[in-house]
Amino acid sequence: MNNKKTIGITGASGALGKELTKLFRQKGYKVIGFTHSKTNSQINLESPDIWIKWECGKESILKKYLKKIDILILNHGIYDLSRENSNYENSIEINALSKFKFLNLFEEIAVKNESSIKKEIWINTSEAEILPALNPSYEISKSLIGKLVSFKKNLLNQDTKKKLTIKKIILGPFKSELNPIGIMSPKFVSRRIYDLANSKRYLIIVSPNPLTYVLFPLKEFLNFLYCQIIYKYKS
Repeated sequence: MNNKKTIGITGASGALGKELTKLFRQKGYKVIGFTHSKTNSQINLESPDIWIKWECGKESILKKYLKKIDILILNHGIYDLSRENSNYENSIEINALSKFKFLNLFEEIAVKNESSIKKEIWINTSEAEILPALNPSYEISKSLIGKLVSFKKNLLNQDTKKKLTIKKIILGPFKSELNPIGIMSPKFVSRRIYDLANSKRYLIIVSPNPLTYVLFPLKEFLNFLYCQIIYKYKS
């Protein structure tokens, strides 16, 4: 990764977002932080260079900012334990559909990009994509965004692949306001994400659960094979 690149981070005011911001700022990157919060807009050496406030459902108005970004990290999300129907709707909207809208917008920008720098998007889906999280609405939303990202990545045409790199971030439980009993620290997770993202691998896995390192690559391989069948059927 080039230290002159501009990084965009959604959920930048959360525990992991703050640590990712600190790390990239320390490495010399320019960071644009996207947040829903109306209070976390302070600018200092550990904050984003620029704060952008936004709302789910209004991703399209962020296009002018996304055009300036080389690596977009989709890190926002909610973890609500209530059993109301509205919680399922909110979880699906914020954890899945909003991220998919960002992905589609960034793909559109990347295809039209004339810069020699290939754009990248990293999407945090979570272990809950296929493993239990004791929260049905969270699991459903994470399963949805996980499938959307997998299909999007495997069904990209060759021209788009030259312009855009997609990486999926699979995280185990880490300490945050959403999960105060998380095993890993956000600082450790952010550093592992940074280190692993320097490789060419699609999956960025940071978890204390050994099953994750077996199940997710297997799942992605089966999805790849399925998409190959789709390609042959369409042709």
